[in-house]
Amino acid sequence: MLRKALESSFYYKACCFVFYFVVAAASFNGYYHKWHFAEVDAPGDDLRFHFEMMIDGTAYRPYVQRQLLPAAANWIDNAVPRSFETWLYSCQNGPNARMDPFFDTQTAENPDYFFRYVIVYLATFLFALLAVYAMYLVCRELEIPPAAAVFAPAVVILLFPYIESEGGFFYDYPELAFLALAVWVALKFPWWCILPIAALGTWNKESFVLVIPTLYPFFRRRSSRVGAWLATTVLCLVCVAVYYPIRLRFAQNPGGALELHWRDQLSYYMHPLNHLFGIEMTYGLLAVKAFSVVPMALLAWTFWRGWRYLPATVQRHALVAAVINIPLYLLFCWPGEIRNLSLLYIVFLLLLAVNLNHWIASSAKAEAAASEP
Repeated sequence: MLRKALESSFYYKACCFVFYFVVAAASFNGYYHKWHFAEVDAPGDDLRFHFEMMIDGTAYRPYVQRQLLPAAANWIDNAVPRSFETWLYSCQNGPNARMDPFFDTQTAENPDYFFRYVIVYLATFLFALLAVYAMYLVCRELEIPPAAAVFAPAVVILLFPYIESEGGFFYDYPELAFLALAVWVALKFPWWCILPIAALGTWNKESFVLVIPTLYPFFRRRSSRVGAWLATTVLCLVCVAVYYPIRLRFAQNPGGALELHWRDQLSYYMHPLNHLFGIEMTYGLLAVKAFSVVPMALLAWTFWRGWRYLPATVQRHALVAAVINIPLYLLFCWPGEIRNLSLLYIVFLLLLAVNLNHWIASSAKAEAAASEP
């Protein structure tokens, strides 16, 4: 009996891995073909923070400060033998290439950047896969039934290229992964287990320090008010300790620590018909932008249906995240770039999960009632 149970568990875990691998690959592919890595002569190219500038550390602030993947790529590039890099480059470039080219950009075809481009490419996908699993763990820790817990993260990751509206970057998938991991660890383990996540999350993007206060309601479940505040304070200090040397290192780069966009936001909302019905290419198809009437109506409907099913702790987390994120979005973020509402990602995930679970349970009851004589 035990053997059958283990075999069944292994089968479903294998199926779940395949499923998550495919949806993460689809999501990453949708993002990559929409924005690439902002390199020159590619979708999403920008002369302030294209791939070469991020790798070389010459991009504008604050983008250049998001150094987790660029630093990792440079470190691996220095550690790997040049002969291997040359062999890998020759496999897809040049007259004697042994395989079809993976990439069609000048940056990836440049031997000086090719290997580091491959590293960032693979790492971004792996973080997309990690994000799906981390979101699943959050759902299960909150006792969301298996079916909804499996499918809600898949829906979120597939919607991610739509959320990447008006701009998308390779550090967005790590941000989602670290955010979900931080919430899961806060729910399941002592607060100090978040220390490496806080450090790496800040190295990836300086705004991760804002994630820490949203975890307070989860800390409060396991400790006193003083203990929860202490945990929040220490983790914030860790984030600042990681961010400050990075800021000093790139202090001479052009740009600033923040970009003010409240005037752009004001203009945006003064002319809603010019923006709220916009379209853009996602997954190779023209579709409405995420910040437009239909998606926002669906989001509001999801919130209205699901809020009452969320645990009280998650509701408090959502309120703290909204109080922090929404004003900062209006002040410092480009209009319609809703990926900058990232503190609310987990709230959106859980709203989807509880709505899916309610739908599944209602369908099961309806089928059971229909089968009764």
